[in-house]
Amino acid sequence: MNSSERLSDRTPYPLDRPLPTEVVAGGGVFRIHYRRYPVFGWPWLRGRALIFAICIGLWALLSGVGLGMTTFDAKIGILSGLHFFGAFMLMTCAGPLLATFVRHRDLPLRRERIGVVAAVSIGIVIAYFADAWASGYLAQVMPKTQGIDVTVKPPTFSAFTTAVLATVKVVIGLLVYGALGGGLALRAYFGELRRWQDNRQADALAALELRKQQSELRLGVLQAQVEPHFLFNTLASVRALLRQEPAQAEATLDALVDYLRATIPKLRDEHSALHSTLGQQLDLCASYLELMRLRTAGRLNYRVDVDDALRALPCPPMLLISLVENAIKHGIEPKPGPGTVTISAERHGRDLHIRVIDDGLGLQLGVGGGLGLANIRAQLDARYGARADFQLSGEPACGARAELRLPLDDHALHDEPLEHEAQ
Repeated sequence: MNSSERLSDRTPYPLDRPLPTEVVAGGGVFRIHYRRYPVFGWPWLRGRALIFAICIGLWALLSGVGLGMTTFDAKIGILSGLHFFGAFMLMTCAGPLLATFVRHRDLPLRRERIGVVAAVSIGIVIAYFADAWASGYLAQVMPKTQGIDVTVKPPTFSAFTTAVLATVKVVIGLLVYGALGGGLALRAYFGELRRWQDNRQADALAALELRKQQSELRLGVLQAQVEPHFLFNTLASVRALLRQEPAQAEATLDALVDYLRATIPKLRDEHSALHSTLGQQLDLCASYLELMRLRTAGRLNYRVDVDDALRALPCPPMLLISLVENAIKHGIEPKPGPGTVTISAERHGRDLHIRVIDDGLGLQLGVGGGLGLANIRAQLDARYGARADFQLSGEPACGARAELRLPLDDHALHDEPLEHEAQ
């Protein structure tokens, strides 16, 4: 048997580390901490033994005090409490302790499972003798209470009824000893590996789905980075300017080249197509706005009001440029006369807030549900879920305001000094 076969025939996860939440048996708000670990592992056993020790200790204390007061003998009360505590700790922990030893021997799964069942069975036998030991001591000290009158005599039964009651007593005893001695844990133990395998399969499917979404997102980013109609319109503007204003035509071509250099990524680098910084996206927007300023013969003005210290923070590609393009297309271009687009960004705690404000025509019917804005919401949902937010609203005077709230991961927070947080 080679090493890979040997490993596949054993427990494939460590026994001293917590299991994924989906693997843990039981759940809800009452999930106890020790149950986060593999059943019959040392952390599981320590946590379980502690819980039982606290409960049994309180019960033994109350029983000892009660017997001591009943017999007027403090020694009997103390010894009774100790007997109860020792007996019930053996009843609850002997089987799980033996099963833990078995599971940590790194046996093949089949032999391990047989050994664990045998260990719990031996624990049930130990529980029976521990109960008999404590009950025997109780029977010895009970004569101290003979002064108490018994007014109700126990009923008498036939031999058959006595045999049936004895059988029921044995069965109930086995059920109780089994439940307290690790029998309930056996069910969780046998289902643990299956739950772990199901969780691994679910994680693999989720990872596959994520890779599919990233591939589709990357394709969408690449397709959106050079919009054909935008290129055609820009080249048409350059053609019209060549004879009348060649200097402006040259400046427009230079701005177009700068924009294309900023937008066309390294096609073989998937990471650059899916991840970027705020600084990179601001540069992309600035090159686009400069190009549009030249195309509109200076009718467009723009400002970028962002602290340099924020430029290294992560910012998904194409989100910001989509907002800027939306402001130009629906706000500035249809508006007679000059217009201004302002980009600003601030950090508030663990979030990055970005705003794109224009003084164009304002929100028009149907603008808030356009394809570009729908793509922005879809990308935010795919990347961040409910942790991100996007709002589009009208300005009090005229124009529109688009706001993004992006969560910052721990790495970004570590790299960015706290003194740059927005107050």
